[in-house]
Amino acid sequence: MQSSALLPAPLREAHLQHLLSLLRRLSYRQGETLLASGRRSNFYIDCKQTLLHAKGAVHVGALCLDHIQQLRAGGQEVVGAGGLTLGADPLAMATALCSAAHAVPVHAFIIRKEPKGHGTRAYLEGSANLPAGSPVLILEDVVTTGASTRKAVERARGADLTPVAILTLVDREEGGEEALQGLGLPYRALLRRRDFFAADASSSSSPTP
Repeated sequence: MQSSALLPAPLREAHLQHLLSLLRRLSYRQGETLLASGRRSNFYIDCKQTLLHAKGAVHVGALCLDHIQQLRAGGQEVVGAGGLTLGADPLAMATALCSAAHAVPVHAFIIRKEPKGHGTRAYLEGSANLPAGSPVLILEDVVTTGASTRKAVERARGADLTPVAILTLVDREEGGEEALQGLGLPYRALLRRRDFFAADASSSSSPTP
């Protein structure tokens, strides 16, 4: 069991607050919008704008790897991390890069929405690094209904991987976590809808400089 990438609580909180600040500045928008789930909402969080930012990648990579190290410390091995393209891709790569920097490797993988149209015709990219049965963490940028996360779990299992937990960057708190409970996997969200609304309230109550 490796623990060198476990973050001290103050550093973990600092990464989280910096990430929330970037998400609010780059990704969070108020206004009527249609979500990928088909639902309409009065706010939208385009996480990719933050995940593709250099500092955003550093913060999220550290937090995802920290979660994996917590799982490992509890006796659950994890050798890969990934999810459904495109939302999970930058999360997976940030995690893999951070893991290599700390010499606690976690390989990234990508699950296609449709099978490759040639060659292997597979749904999953990165399988050469993950032998059959490999324990993996399923990543998601935003969970609303949980449908895309469920699909990622099913396709990872279909590719002979063993999902052991789910980690999302943002949970919109609209029933997704409850819908995923039937999968029998530990679930964690780094941030939730309430974190953005709490920041809204704090900002609106602050005196004007």
